Amino acid sequence: MLNHDENIRSKAILVGIITDKNSADEVEKSLSELERLLDTAGGEVFAYVTQSKSTLEARTLIGSGKVQEIAELCKNNGVKLVIFDEELSPSQIRNLEEDIGDDVQVIDRSMLILDIFALHAVSGEGKLQVELAQLKYTAPRLMGQGKDLSRLGGGIGTRGPGESKLESDRRHIKRRITALEEELEVLDKNRRTMRVSRDRSGLPKIAIVGYTNAGKSTLLNKLTDAGILAEDKLFATLDPTTRKFELPGGEQVLLTDTVGFIRKLPHHLVNAFKSTLDEAVYSDIVMILCDASDEECMSQLECTEKTLEELGAGGKPTIYVFNKCDKGIIDAPVLNKSPEKANAVYISALTGQGCDQLAEVIQRVIHEGKKKVTFKIPNSELGAMNILYKNATVEDIDYGAEYVTVVATVDAKTHGMLKKYDENYPVAEEY
Repeated sequence: MLNHDENIRSKAILVGIITDKNSADEVEKSLSELERLLDTAGGEVFAYVTQSKSTLEARTLIGSGKVQEIAELCKNNGVKLVIFDEELSPSQIRNLEEDIGDDVQVIDRSMLILDIFALHAVSGEGKLQVELAQLKYTAPRLMGQGKDLSRLGGGIGTRGPGESKLESDRRHIKRRITALEEELEVLDKNRRTMRVSRDRSGLPKIAIVGYTNAGKSTLLNKLTDAGILAEDKLFATLDPTTRKFELPGGEQVLLTDTVGFIRKLPHHLVNAFKSTLDEAVYSDIVMILCDASDEECMSQLECTEKTLEELGAGGKPTIYVFNKCDKGIIDAPVLNKSPEKANAVYISALTGQGCDQLAEVIQRVIHEGKKKVTFKIPNSELGAMNILYKNATVEDIDYGAEYVTVVATVDAKTHGMLKKYDENYPVAEEY
């Protein structure tokens, strides 16, 4: 269990498995990231344990000999926590804990991430999202062990906003999940209403996305004095924050900080935080922030782009921002080629270096990001036509009984002003 005294940190053994699908180097990098997650959760690594297996064992993932090795390490060194870098089923957790013995707790990567989310959830919505994700993912695994749910009282992989409720009768868990989903649906409606309001403002919306700890919150603070928490920890920000930012030409845009991405981001977490992650989906422009000083910059960029595709936010006008240049720039191929990428800029969100150039890039993207769009404008709102004639190239008009269908080439700003008439744009539902 985690001791909440910062001077006494829980020791843990991290377990990685080398298979035909991942190399020893990939497993080492993933375990290194798992160590950073553990550090954020308040623990420290006692040892890495890896095993090469062409096929994973159904009972424990790893062989009995390796389980015995872990058991001896725990027994001889007072280690009470084992974390697997792979997802574990309820029966696998039960089998591992029985085999390792001595009251050692076994969790997986997803449970550790959930624990960090529980630490960093600030808003009411964030806490509800974390509790829902914990119930859907963690509770079945605990129930499968035949252990009392009171083990959720504290410690890495066990804490959370809903811990007191999890100690109640197991029969109430499904009822609690239903109640949480209903509460979150109300909050999601409110968020969609806010999106409608932002759509009506006509201001281009830019989502700041990227790997966890890339510096997204620091950048938003630097550009807008947002005053949000910015820590050198993984998943320091869970709740999106939107602020206005004035460009050099006097125009305003809306910048939104979002929750960070990570390798093996569990699908249940994506689903639980869908309303938060949708900020990228509903944006006009995506700003991908990368840590230019990190050796894993290239793979983290690939992870971010893959996650955006999975969310349905791929293909948007994109600005690539390589941050933390005050720490030095890693000599990676993606960085060497990045100036040739459209709209790439190097900055330090901490010192402000390059932020003026970033503002100029944003302004250019807004005006240059033109595309052909079909608008369906009700006859009662034909004033919108004036905006098109003034700011866009109108290519075709079809007057109908109820609507006017207009094909026009527009920039990001004009599209932001009229996106509610674009049937192909995922406009938030109004309530």
